[in-house]
Amino acid sequence: MTARIYKPAKTAMQSGHAKTRDWVLDYEPEEPRVVESLMGWTSSGDMKSQLRLNFATKEEAVAYAERHGIPYQVQEAKHAPRHGLSYADNFAFSRRGSWTH
Repeated sequence: MTARIYKPAKTAMQSGHAKTRDWVLDYEPEEPRVVESLMGWTSSGDMKSQLRLNFATKEEAVAYAERHGIPYQVQEAKHAPRHGLSYADNFAFSRRGSWTH
């Protein structure tokens, strides 16, 4: 079972960068999730899917995986370009673009 080492992305409900600074090591699922017919809950017999380890740096996560003999994949973080500085810049006198609606 391979592990993923990645830096989590910011969720749509976050305005800050909480819980996105650490690197995370978690396992790929071994078996698919199953919907229980009686209650409608989603379950899985895969116990390693509940394991999630946080590390301050990518090097610490890689060293942990190598020390314990865990095969791993590193997924580099993708940085989205920031388009505007703030909402107030849309109404600034020094705005260069045309005002269109």
